[in-house]
Amino acid sequence: MKPRTVLHVDLDAFFCSVEARLNPQLSGIPFVVGGSPRSRGVVASASYEARRYGVRSAMPTAQAIRLCPKLIVVPPRHSTYGEVSDQIVERLRVAAPVVEQLSVDEAFLDASDDPRPGQEIARLLKASIAEEFGLPSSWGVASNKLVAKIATTVGKPDGLVVVPAGQEVEFLRPLPVEMLWGVGPKTQARLAELGVATIGHLAELPEEILKSELGSHGMELAARARGEDNRPVVDAYEPRFLSGETTYPSDVSDPTILQQTLLEISEDLGARLRKVERAASTVRVKIRWPDFSTLTRQKRLSQPTDQDGEIYETAKALFLRLWSRGKAVRLLGVGVSELGPPSRQLQLFDRSWAEDGSLLRAVDAIRAKFGKESIQRASGMASDGKIRREDPSEPSRR
Repeated sequence: MKPRTVLHVDLDAFFCSVEARLNPQLSGIPFVVGGSPRSRGVVASASYEARRYGVRSAMPTAQAIRLCPKLIVVPPRHSTYGEVSDQIVERLRVAAPVVEQLSVDEAFLDASDDPRPGQEIARLLKASIAEEFGLPSSWGVASNKLVAKIATTVGKPDGLVVVPAGQEVEFLRPLPVEMLWGVGPKTQARLAELGVATIGHLAELPEEILKSELGSHGMELAARARGEDNRPVVDAYEPRFLSGETTYPSDVSDPTILQQTLLEISEDLGARLRKVERAASTVRVKIRWPDFSTLTRQKRLSQPTDQDGEIYETAKALFLRLWSRGKAVRLLGVGVSELGPPSRQLQLFDRSWAEDGSLLRAVDAIRAKFGKESIQRASGMASDGKIRREDPSEPSRR
C-alpha cells in the first residue's frame, strides 16, 4: 500500500507575525500580543526576539516585562487574526482535498492523492503564504499526523522538515521524549526516573516495564515512539467568515479603481458563498490608509444573501461612509459573515431573487470552465455586480 502524504503547517508566532505585517515598525524588536499588566493580562503570543529573553505565551505580562524591560505590549485583535487564518485555510483547501484545521494557526493536509512529492507541495504553499500574507510558516511532511507535527516543531521557526516513509524511527530516536504527544510533566518525570530521556529510549523500553509503570498509556506511548499513527486527516470545516482584500502597489484615490476593487471582491465572495452553499447575513468593508491605520464598518442585512450585487451595494454604501473624494487608500477589502443556509423569506417585489441566483450559478459554472475574462468579453456584462464605471462617490442608481 502506498504511504500516505500528510503535511502539517504551523504559522510561526501567528498573532505577532500578523501585527508585524500590519505595523512593520514591530519587525525585529521584542514585543508581545497580550493584555495590559495593569489588568493582570497574560501573553497570547511572543515575537521570537522576545522569546530570547525567556518570554513565553500564557506568561503574565508583568512577568514578561520584568524579563525584558523594553518589551512592547500590543493589545490583541482576535477578529483580525481569525480573518487572516480563514483566508490562509482557504488557500490550503485549494491545494489539498482534505484539510483538518486544529486551531487558528495550525492545520493538517492530506495530499496522498497528489502525484507531486509532499516536499514540493509544502514548499509551494510555504512560499505562497509568505508572498500573499507576509507571514512565516513552518512545515512538516511525513506518512502520518504524529510524525508530521513533530517534524514541524523540529523545523521551527520558518522551516520545512521532511521525514520519508520508513524513516520515522530514525527521525524520532534522538529527540527529547517530551516532544511526543501524551508526555506531560508528570509522565516526563516518571520516565526520567526510569532513565528515559529520548523518544528512542522510550521505544526500546521493555514491554513489561511499560505496562507495570505506565499501564496502557505506556503501551500507547511506545507505539508513538515507533512513529505509529493511523489517525486520518479529518475535514470538519464549516466556514464562519469569507473575505477578500487588495493591497495596491501604490496608494489609490481614483474612484473608478476603488469601485472596481469592491466589485471584483464582491463577485468573488458571491461565487464562494454559492460554492459552499451558504448565504451571509453581514457584510463588512475594511480600509487601510497610507499611514497603516485601518477602519472597518459592517452592516447586518435584513435577509441573508449569496448574490454579488447585494454584497456589492452594501459594501459600497459602507465604503462611502468612510471614504471622501481624493483620499488615498492603501488596502481595500470586503468580508461576509454570519453564514447559514441560502434561504430567505421572499417579499412582494423580491421574486427575482431566486431567478438571479439561478443565473449567477450558471455564470459560476461557465466561469469555472472558461474563466472570468472570457465571460465578460462574450456577454459585455455591465449589470448586477458586473463591470460598471459609475463614480462611487455618487448615490447608487439601483
